[in-house]
Amino acid sequence: MTHLAAPLRERPPYGWAGATALAVLAIYIATLAPTTAFWDTSEYIAAAKVLGIPHPPGNPLFVLLAHVWGLLPLAEAYAVRINLFAAMTSAAAAGLWFLVADRWLREIVPVRWVRLASAFAGVLVGATMWTVWNQSTVNEKVYTVSLLSIALCMWLVVHWGDEEPGPHRDRWLVLIGYVMALSSTNHMMGFLAVPALAVYILWTDWRTAVQPWAILLGVTLILAVTGSWTDIGVASAKGIVLLLIALGTVGYALWRAPRDPLVWLGVAAVAVGISLNYVYLPMRAAQLPAINEGEPIGWQALQDVLNRVQYGKPSLLERQAPFSAQLANFWQYFSWQFARDWGAFAGVATALFTGVGLVGLWSLWRKDRRAGLAAVSLLGVLSVALVFYMNFKYGFSQYPDQPDLPREVRERDYFFMGSFSAYGVFVALGLGSLMQSVALLFRGRLGERGWVAATPMLSLALIPLFGNQLTASRAGERMARDFAVDILQSVEPYGILITAGDNDTFPLWYAQEVEGVRQDVTLANLSLMNTRWHLRQLRRRKTPVFDPSRAAELWRMSDSGPPPATPVFSLDLAELDSLPEVMQVPEKGGGIKVDSISMVFGQEYLLLQDLATIFLIRDNAGKRPVFFSWSDGGYPDQTLGLSAYLVSQGLVRKLMPGPVEPTDSIVLSQGLGYLDLPRTQSLLWKTYHWQTAARHRPRGWVDVPSSSILQLYSIVYGGAADVLRKAGDSVAATRADSIARAVSLNIRR
Repeated sequence: MTHLAAPLRERPPYGWAGATALAVLAIYIATLAPTTAFWDTSEYIAAAKVLGIPHPPGNPLFVLLAHVWGLLPLAEAYAVRINLFAAMTSAAAAGLWFLVADRWLREIVPVRWVRLASAFAGVLVGATMWTVWNQSTVNEKVYTVSLLSIALCMWLVVHWGDEEPGPHRDRWLVLIGYVMALSSTNHMMGFLAVPALAVYILWTDWRTAVQPWAILLGVTLILAVTGSWTDIGVASAKGIVLLLIALGTVGYALWRAPRDPLVWLGVAAVAVGISLNYVYLPMRAAQLPAINEGEPIGWQALQDVLNRVQYGKPSLLERQAPFSAQLANFWQYFSWQFARDWGAFAGVATALFTGVGLVGLWSLWRKDRRAGLAAVSLLGVLSVALVFYMNFKYGFSQYPDQPDLPREVRERDYFFMGSFSAYGVFVALGLGSLMQSVALLFRGRLGERGWVAATPMLSLALIPLFGNQLTASRAGERMARDFAVDILQSVEPYGILITAGDNDTFPLWYAQEVEGVRQDVTLANLSLMNTRWHLRQLRRRKTPVFDPSRAAELWRMSDSGPPPATPVFSLDLAELDSLPEVMQVPEKGGGIKVDSISMVFGQEYLLLQDLATIFLIRDNAGKRPVFFSWSDGGYPDQTLGLSAYLVSQGLVRKLMPGPVEPTDSIVLSQGLGYLDLPRTQSLLWKTYHWQTAARHRPRGWVDVPSSSILQLYSIVYGGAADVLRKAGDSVAATRADSIARAVSLNIRR
């Protein structure tokens, strides 16, 4: 049955939507990060800068959009420009949600100014929910672009539903198909709006959905976005089925509507939208940019990147945690959204807005079944269905009384920012419905002024704004950038620095590629050295010339000379590719000798990363100094048995050519092992940004999983304090100890 929308032909309030987007953008700008941050922020900012390829699935749409945006003279710092990109895309999504909320409120609230006020209030709630706000003030991920695509497609389908039937209206659906295909080259999150779109289309006019062009558009979109088109063929049963579906769909469209331009327009829209995955990624990868994760040059490598093979996710039927626990984890994240700064009151705020949102959803269901069913579909897919699909382990902070549970390495709330943002629309509907109830209650005494009496309810929208302002804000936080500079400046010219994971590596990529800090340092990441592409990139890397003018004072007068002419690996690319994934050690405690360094293995098996580390040590003896970051923990000690050869200098440990002997400069400390005291003092007091690490944070370090990086400052300054105290320098010892305590207090608060 066709949904009759003729009485609702009121022009959409685009001006008010724009004003809403600007208001949200102003909030984000006021709380914007001044530089990079931990996790994937640095990787994506650097990838945008160098037109690189970030981790799978490569996100070509984001890279291209952010690169072009970064060329605009919006701020002096490149990181601020890219952070503004996140703020702008999220704010634009808020403006589109405003249009959706206003349209759906027409069935609930008859007074226009009340609709506009309710829509603004609800969208403000959605925009200042903790995760949405926190992710919109720094470009940590690609999800603000996906959020924009979801909101855009929802508005396009709502607008389509109000158009008169005909070719003009149908072109809106082709546009939606293009946006969905294009958005999938940013991230698959944008595709989650499909069920809600389908509901809206089928309820509005199911006959549109069975038109030949529409069927072909839908099949083409699914094959393209899921990547199933690559399986079409006769080599497998699945390929044959897909081939029959494709041929049948095309044949049906040509038979029933051979002259309909929408048949080919829809296919072309999807093909153009999805083409970034298959054109940009392999072409750019072949040019070997500085960031080239997965190196998708060949067809199989491209498929591995697009299908995220690197992560080895299990089947959906193989749950990594009980589904009930995964739903509980989602509820934990939902409970953070409304007043995370307010402690116990956060639970009250969660209950309040849960009630308001459900009232709005129920009112919409009663008044407009089409929109109500679409809204339920959208919320269900962005929450329950997404929880099932992502199949996470237990949340990082979930069930803290059970420390042995298999957990995610960090909080995963950002995966659900789409549901949190969209929930603002339901809050808008709830506020409008409640205001109408209050107005009706006072109509007998106040008449139309009853609506005015209901306006104080809109003040509820300020709760997330004030309840999240401390911890959602990124204003003034420079820790990731300053840490990256500090650790790079700890390394001698042309050194190799071996790091552990994302948070001690991605900020260093940013510092080198965006700010040009110590590009002479070669970064080898332990976890990435389990991949062939990272080893190949290390082998191909040409070391830039050391620039003393941009180095720490400690290295400015050093006679660094020209960069080494040989690569960091003597093995060629084919030999690196042939290294085993795992190698058994003949006997635990066995080892090898490299020059005067005896490595004793502390485990029965060596992984590819261990073999790569051994070759780095062997191939660079006498050519490049090798350093281990303190973020590697006990890796060089426990896995390779190198304790006797390591000397700490600040945040790094230098591998010496022979066993270390204490001297006037090198002393043995209890916490840091052998310590080069003069170099460490120079780094601690003349180079490091200890003020950033020790600065007061009202709610402490919110992101607990990344606090281990902050803790390094406490370890290094605290360990140095003990050494300085024993050396008789009580003033410096007290100063270092106070910094260590301030950092620890930040973490514990």
